Amino acid sequence: MAIQIRKTGLQIETTLIEGGKAAAVPLKLFSAFAVVNNPWAGRGFVEDLKPEIHAAAPILGELLTKMIIEAVGSGEAVEGYGKAAVVGLNGEIEHASALIHTLRFGNFYRQAVGAKSYLAFCNTRGPANAPIMIPLMDKNDEGRRSHYLTIQTSIPDAPAADEIVVALGASVGGRPHHRIGDRYQDLKDLGQDVANPAGV
Repeated sequence: MAIQIRKTGLQIETTLIEGGKAAAVPLKLFSAFAVVNNPWAGRGFVEDLKPEIHAAAPILGELLTKMIIEAVGSGEAVEGYGKAAVVGLNGEIEHASALIHTLRFGNFYRQAVGAKSYLAFCNTRGPANAPIMIPLMDKNDEGRRSHYLTIQTSIPDAPAADEIVVALGASVGGRPHHRIGDRYQDLKDLGQDVANPAGV
């Protein structure tokens, strides 16, 4: 079954004040989503998911990446990034995972923003209006905690039982007033080699 996109959406959130204190640089969060039919719903247990992954993931990766980049203004301006999928109640978590955990989806976004780190992710199952949680991390530095962020949103009529919501998220900036340090300081405090945290 070909992928069918029922609707798309874009959300932009700007945080000007956090903790009662004005942000020196406002945090901007962007999320783009597509609501699509679940190509595996109603077919029983499908062993081979690849045909639908290969057909759908590039379409969704290209579409959502374009939506994010146009909203932000450039790929270079994106600092934090992530992805998520929510499958409706007639689907498996594997169906949500299938559309986002493939290079055919994620490489569009990575290349557009010039990223080095992996895409943070969340895949869940739920009814219409279920929370859509998009975790973010710095696109080039996995240990930069200021950019550990989560975009939370929902769609009143999606996912239907036989649909999947696929989403990308981006940040311009990190948490206002971040003050917990980065992972590297913890490693130093614990006496571990910052360049070789696993000790190998």
